[in-house]
Amino acid sequence: MQTISPFLWFDTEAEEAAKLYVSLFPDSRILATSYYGGDSPGQAGSVMVVDFEIGGMRVQAMNAGPTFHFTEAVSFYVAAETQEEIDRLWDALIADGGEPSQCGWLKDRWGLSWQIVPAVLPTLMTDPDPERAGRTMQAMLQMSKLDIAALRAAADGR
Repeated sequence: MQTISPFLWFDTEAEEAAKLYVSLFPDSRILATSYYGGDSPGQAGSVMVVDFEIGGMRVQAMNAGPTFHFTEAVSFYVAAETQEEIDRLWDALIADGGEPSQCGWLKDRWGLSWQIVPAVLPTLMTDPDPERAGRTMQAMLQMSKLDIAALRAAADGR
């Protein structure tokens, strides 16, 4: 049983975000949704908390008003096996108002930061040959969405 899990604060979009996230990753599902009652701080009958799993990791999202916002200080790191997976996740997460950033980072439409990273990147970045690792780093620093073929080519000096 997972005893520590992310808890995400949304203004009013927790359910919408949870539905998008579970649609993007295998081994994902909505577990439960709770609603504000008549004697609570939220509007009675509106979604309060959504419990869900993404990629087998339990997450909770709460609608608690506009007081707090996400920052890049916390992000979800996704190790993607293929370029097709990187492209699919990238496009879905920046859709409808998300923002691409650098080095595989992006913000989704709610401002939550994600890192969509090729699973091979840590291997390339820690290559025993410091020149290969350095070329990989320099290539990555020039990218927004990461490109597996371009990272491999840079590592190989092509």
